[in-house]
Amino acid sequence: MVCTFLRSFVKQHLDLSIDEIYNEFSDEQEYYLKINASRFPFLKSYLYEDSFISETKEYLKACKKYYNYKKSQAPLIEKQKEFDKKKRKFLQEVKMSKEPPTKKQLYYYERLCKKYNIEKKNIEEMSKLDMRNEIERIIDEHSGNSIHIGISGD
Repeated sequence: MVCTFLRSFVKQHLDLSIDEIYNEFSDEQEYYLKINASRFPFLKSYLYEDSFISETKEYLKACKKYYNYKKSQAPLIEKQKEFDKKKRKFLQEVKMSKEPPTKKQLYYYERLCKKYNIEKKNIEEMSKLDMRNEIERIIDEHSGNSIHIGISGD
């Protein structure tokens, strides 16, 4: 429980040195012990022992190193998330290209064609993806005349 608290304490004070973080922690604990409101009342007997101080500082160093590493990895993680997003979109489109259009898409396509007096294409050969793209094309061409009511490939 103390370790979890120390880890979050380090995360809140990443800009401080290890000694400064420990001093903040010990000052805070001392204050709460004095007013009998400490989460860790057992620390009263350990707070100023050399072994506790040195081990706590070692733990604080490890936590700070972890958070600094995690911070340095943030751009790579964001790039990976972006890549995964593109990959999911691509795989969704591949799946849609193999499925027939939905009833919703067919209905919406027919309504758009009727509304804008557009000649219907042969929908028997169209996939769900083709239908989505055709609907988007019609909406884009006539965007000044209508409101886009997005029909996804579901």
